[in-house]
Amino acid sequence: MRLVVGLGNPGSQYELTRHNVGFLFLDEIANTAGSSINQSKFGGLTAKVTWHGHDLLLLKPQTFMNLSGTSVLEAIQFYKLSPSDVIVVFDDLDQPAGAVRLRTGGGHGGHNGVRDILAKWGQDGFHRLKIGIGKPEHKTAVVGHVLGKFSDSEFNEIKAQTFKVAEERLLDILKRKK
Repeated sequence: MRLVVGLGNPGSQYELTRHNVGFLFLDEIANTAGSSINQSKFGGLTAKVTWHGHDLLLLKPQTFMNLSGTSVLEAIQFYKLSPSDVIVVFDDLDQPAGAVRLRTGGGHGGHNGVRDILAKWGQDGFHRLKIGIGKPEHKTAVVGHVLGKFSDSEFNEIKAQTFKVAEERLLDILKRKK
């Protein structure tokens, strides 16, 4: 069993925001597997799925982004997972919109959700699947950009192109031996 965590904020006001791209990606994985993420467990919403022959627990923490570590740690402890069993999917301001980057270990990179996971778990060897959301021109506009909603065309492009690349990167991780 591998744990795939999508980071985001709960609530309808955040549904299609750039900060929730981790939630949106997990919804796509669940849909592909013929499921939905709706079981309440570990302080989040979960689904157990088989995706491309791999057994996954999908987790969308229902704490706010900055407190994601509590939910993630509960799932990790329950299933006695090691860092190589955990993949965290989240938005990345430092990557151009639509870019996908895979990294194993290496700190939080300024992302508060990842920062909280590291602080609560104390482990750094988990996989990070970063989905670029681009940076606004002015530093003062960062919060509005991150919490801003995708336009219909942006979201369609992310689903059609970015998520396909992210799925390939996820499959690369899953094919690795633990």
